[in-house]
Amino acid sequence: MKSIPLHWKILLGMVLGIALGAFAMQFSSGKELVSDWIKPFGTIFINVLKLLAVPLIIASLIKGVSDLKDLSSLSKLGVRTLTLFVFTTMFSVSVGLFMVNLIKPGNLMSDETRTELMKNYGAIAEDKTLAAESEKTKGPLQMLIDIVPGNIFEAASSNSNMLQVIFFVIFFGIGIILIPEKKSAPVKAFFDAMNEVILKMIDLVMLFAPYGVFALMTALVTEAPGTDIFVALGAYAGTVVLGLLFMLLIFYPLVIKLYTGKSPSFFLKGIAPAQLVAFSTSSSAATLPVTMERVEEHLGVDKQVTSFVCPVGATVNMDGTSLYQAVAAVFIAQAFADDVSLSEQLTIVLTATLASIGSAAVPGAGLLMLVIVLESIGVSPAGLALIFAIDRPLDMVRTTVNVTGDAFCSMVIAKSVGKLGKPHVKEWDDNYHKA
Repeated sequence: MKSIPLHWKILLGMVLGIALGAFAMQFSSGKELVSDWIKPFGTIFINVLKLLAVPLIIASLIKGVSDLKDLSSLSKLGVRTLTLFVFTTMFSVSVGLFMVNLIKPGNLMSDETRTELMKNYGAIAEDKTLAAESEKTKGPLQMLIDIVPGNIFEAASSNSNMLQVIFFVIFFGIGIILIPEKKSAPVKAFFDAMNEVILKMIDLVMLFAPYGVFALMTALVTEAPGTDIFVALGAYAGTVVLGLLFMLLIFYPLVIKLYTGKSPSFFLKGIAPAQLVAFSTSSSAATLPVTMERVEEHLGVDKQVTSFVCPVGATVNMDGTSLYQAVAAVFIAQAFADDVSLSEQLTIVLTATLASIGSAAVPGAGLLMLVIVLESIGVSPAGLALIFAIDRPLDMVRTTVNVTGDAFCSMVIAKSVGKLGKPHVKEWDDNYHKA
């Protein structure tokens, strides 16, 4: 197995997990067996990755910001990063709208299917709507208030508070820049060493990745709803996946080729393990340690850029989520025979962009933000019930695009500031063999 690249090991784990899940479903006790004895290993794998996410952000981002030497370099990097994030998000929303208007999947849903889905998932949709109501009551500047933590230790205790952690870490890094280098040297040395230790821990965790992914996929298959629902929602799922694949296989590689000169295969092969982990966990936050490792070591992005762009991107750069929200909003409107005008679709572009920025980097967060998008065009949030059955597998695909978008932006930003070089290693597995 040592000679097999990591991404093939993970892919093999996924295939075997799906096969075992399908086999287990042939027995009455199969689902319970998988839930009790296999799924826990997948949960452990996700928890360990989440465990490393906040320490990695703290160590790498402090080092990255403090290494910039002056505030003008930080400002330049920050403006370019956020501008690119907004552009790619709006572009992905536009792709989603184009696909859903072209295919019109909502027009294919029968009255019987709509009634069944509303009955089965109406209560869940109501819970999401109530949760979104609290967001609507907040003032227009509440987002800025939420970014600034009142207690950094409390903020660092949850992966859903990534923006607060990033705010503190950047503030801390600015403080390091502004004091004499002689006094800041011990602090920088500490976080540099801490960063190396965490990266080595990630190397060790990824040895377990194929087995963790195997457990996650086995559990997913046994917990999936009936196949009749998947057939009924096939057109919707196909529309979302088609748009996501366009971003994943055409847009990102094409821009990488034209702007950085790197081949599409170089980019996709370099980020492949992170994509597979994202697909399995449905969490950008949990995948962040893997993403940063791949971007720096295998795509040749300088550590200063990686440590800034990737953590921020995992929180605010959600291309896959925004595309899905655009498709889902119009699909639900079509299913209820509501016409979505051009002005309402422009509203979706703006609202989905802002909502995706506000989405937490955890599984299922996009559904909460979708309530806001639906209400912005006057569609009942109860329509969420129409997409719950198929949301889990779609969440896996859109998280893969979210993570790939972060890697894409890292390479583009690195090229724009002259920080894109050669990969440090040829294959991740080389690190393991040396260890």
